[in-house]
Amino acid sequence: MKVMIVDDERPALIRLSGMLEDNPDYEVCCEASNGLEAVKLAEETHPDIVLLDIRMPGMDGLEAARHLAEMDQPPAVIFTTAYGEHALEAFETHAVAYLLKPIRQEKLLEALKKAAKPNKAQLSEIAAETQKDKRTHICARVRGNLELIPLIDIYYFYADQKYVTVRHKNGEVLIEEPLKSLEAEFGDEFLRVHRNALVAIGLVCGMDKTPEGRFHVRLKGMDDTLEISRRHVPQVRSFLKGL
Repeated sequence: MKVMIVDDERPALIRLSGMLEDNPDYEVCCEASNGLEAVKLAEETHPDIVLLDIRMPGMDGLEAARHLAEMDQPPAVIFTTAYGEHALEAFETHAVAYLLKPIRQEKLLEALKKAAKPNKAQLSEIAAETQKDKRTHICARVRGNLELIPLIDIYYFYADQKYVTVRHKNGEVLIEEPLKSLEAEFGDEFLRVHRNALVAIGLVCGMDKTPEGRFHVRLKGMDDTLEISRRHVPQVRSFLKGL
């Protein structure tokens, strides 16, 4: 089975790789030092199992696991962590394998044998219970491949029926996440201007009223036109007064 090892500490990568090098049942197919790199490499190498550190700079292991679950054939995920035993109850509750550092070889092999592919619901519940920080990237499937869009590059989310358009600095993609859940997660960085639209707070610079009496939000450096519903006009006006 192909194994990817993900850890931001080089000694940990070397140690885990060394534990598997003489085992004919497992092949270390690649290594990554952060969650973003891990997701991109997983799309290229299709590992069967990912040994995934939790605490890493940038995208951490919990967010990476959520993105890995979006793959057509998601790998089995074994979290590696230096957390104390009391902090691991959430993992045990949802039957996702974990290894407590420092990792012993017998424990590693035991976890590899028992590794089961967690489904998306399990990973979402784990993230909700254990990840205090929101995601740093939005995951979308484009022509069969996963694309990760940094949150800081997103201009707005616009809902249309079952899909949400993510407009970002390099174009736009479609995702199926509800706008309501996006607002709950990113509400401190995006302003609701319509029941169908969330706009990056840093881009909002004004609002205009059309001859027909409709309101539109004005965005810095952009010509995109987004309507402000009458219900949200007071909220947008209040926000603009605070600038």
